[in-house]
Amino acid sequence: MSVTAAAPAPTDLPMARAINAGLRAAMRRDDKVLLMGEDIGPLGGVFRVTDGLQKEFGRDRVVDTPLAESGIIGTAIGLAMAGYRPVCEIQFDGFVFPGFDQLTTQLAKLSYRSQGRVQVPVVIRIPYGGGIRSIEHHSESPEALFAHTAGLRIVTPATAADAFTMVQQAIVAPDPVVFLEPKARYWERGEVDVDAPVDLGETGVTTGLHAARVVRPGRDATLAGYGPTVKTLLAAAQAAAAEGHELEVVDLRSVSPLDVGTVTASVRRTGRLVVAHEAPVFFGAGAELAARVTEECFYHLEAPVLRVGGFHTPYPAAAHEEEYLPGLDRVLDAVDRALAY
Repeated sequence: MSVTAAAPAPTDLPMARAINAGLRAAMRRDDKVLLMGEDIGPLGGVFRVTDGLQKEFGRDRVVDTPLAESGIIGTAIGLAMAGYRPVCEIQFDGFVFPGFDQLTTQLAKLSYRSQGRVQVPVVIRIPYGGGIRSIEHHSESPEALFAHTAGLRIVTPATAADAFTMVQQAIVAPDPVVFLEPKARYWERGEVDVDAPVDLGETGVTTGLHAARVVRPGRDATLAGYGPTVKTLLAAAQAAAAEGHELEVVDLRSVSPLDVGTVTASVRRTGRLVVAHEAPVFFGAGAELAARVTEECFYHLEAPVLRVGGFHTPYPAAAHEEEYLPGLDRVLDAVDRALAY
């Protein structure tokens, strides 16, 4: 009698460790993958996401760089043109701006400028968002700035499982990817099947990297968000259920390209949409989604699309960030207003 071995059980990992596992898997799969960033070697990065990787792969593949974001990204562009797949770590979201010129005027445009003859498969990993009571320039949400720049893919996981999968998909993509990591969720745990095959696409382009996902079904209204706000939206749906309202929650997962189809399918069922993100509402990603949904679902909407997010101010001091961030109460207030129509 033959005995079939049981499949390995998923591992319970915090998001930071899941990204570490994803980077390790990508580096073992392809020796052209290398990591670059400030203090990512023996220290393992300021959030310890790259902990242990230099010891396993050596200093030539896990490179401690000078404190020069423009130099990091510029060097990565050259390496990518030479056939490598560099993965750059920016220590904090607000530190990316010294490299913004390289990112938006060079990295984003080289493939288009060369009519596809030059590919620059660079991944820029950026811890972003608030919730860690940090100082100025350590809690930014700059996704709209990058999404407005054609030629960049912008993605962000909300769970450890997605972080493990999506970072590997980002690395094999032929285009530059800004991989936004919600730093407030780094140490929240989730089940990750590190032995499961990852959809990497035949040519490195997988629709899975940019596909939104319904993470909680509902019928009364749709809540859509990404990255750090998904947990808040799920908590709002749970609270609303106690009052008899069934809210559907959509994790967008990608800011550019934006999976509008999944959201419009949800809105056609529920008739209402509330979009939330930590970035300021003014000219934010939620505005684009609201406009697209209004265009495509006008006759299905029972209420205006509402947005919840940060205010049009610089990110505040730590003592005031709870008032700035779109917490449970502000999301539920928007739900109440949508349901009142």
